[in-house]
Amino acid sequence: MALSVWEALAVFAAGIGAGAINTVVGSGTLITFPVLLAIGLPPITANVSNTLGLVPGAISGAIGYRAELRGQGRRALVLGTTALIGGLGGAILLLALPSEAFDTIVPVLIALALVLVLFQPRLARALQRRRENDGAAGRTYGGPVLLVGLLLASAYGGYFGAAQGIIYLSLMSLLLDDDLQRVNAVKNVLAAVVNGVAACFFLFVAEFDWTAVLLIAVGSALGGQIGAGVGRRLSRTALRAVIVAVGVVAIVQLLLR
Repeated sequence: MALSVWEALAVFAAGIGAGAINTVVGSGTLITFPVLLAIGLPPITANVSNTLGLVPGAISGAIGYRAELRGQGRRALVLGTTALIGGLGGAILLLALPSEAFDTIVPVLIALALVLVLFQPRLARALQRRRENDGAAGRTYGGPVLLVGLLLASAYGGYFGAAQGIIYLSLMSLLLDDDLQRVNAVKNVLAAVVNGVAACFFLFVAEFDWTAVLLIAVGSALGGQIGAGVGRRLSRTALRAVIVAVGVVAIVQLLLR
């Protein structure tokens, strides 16, 4: 569809904001999706266009966190494979299920994720005491609980993806014995994988708007670098506070839309 100059600028600016917030926390879809609806795109077309456009931003954010990714290649491969399977499943569900299917459960998922983020230090200490006899694989990859959780979170991400990053962070920060910034770096890789596989699927089977896709793609790539620059400077406490703040906004917006 043909966009006015102001509509194009709004979509581009939304892409920058989404790319930045996705890299730091997640939930960038809550910025771009409403803008795409406001310029007249149908919901499914807007969702597909948004997913396609955010792929460069996810890749840009992962590159921005490359220092924190050092030494995590095997972990990223194992968790990324899980995310790829889940993301493809979610993309298929998007075209098979009504858009109202997750409207009730998504705010609940985000609320639970925020509770995990808030109490992560205490819960992590308790879990560490209970898994003293676990092998290194459990500490490195989080064990089957994390893999199943990421599979379901990635299916949700391929379907819609709002606050997907918050769910990733809550699961990994609780079940992986590692620094929150390094966990955030892996989160960006998983987001890139899920958006990428969903985008490849949508290219062949779904309708999308190329103008919106390109505007979001350029904006999110720029925003990804901005977000990486900001996010990597945040302390563990500050990053956790940002996660909770964004999550609360996400819940409110999802309940009101």
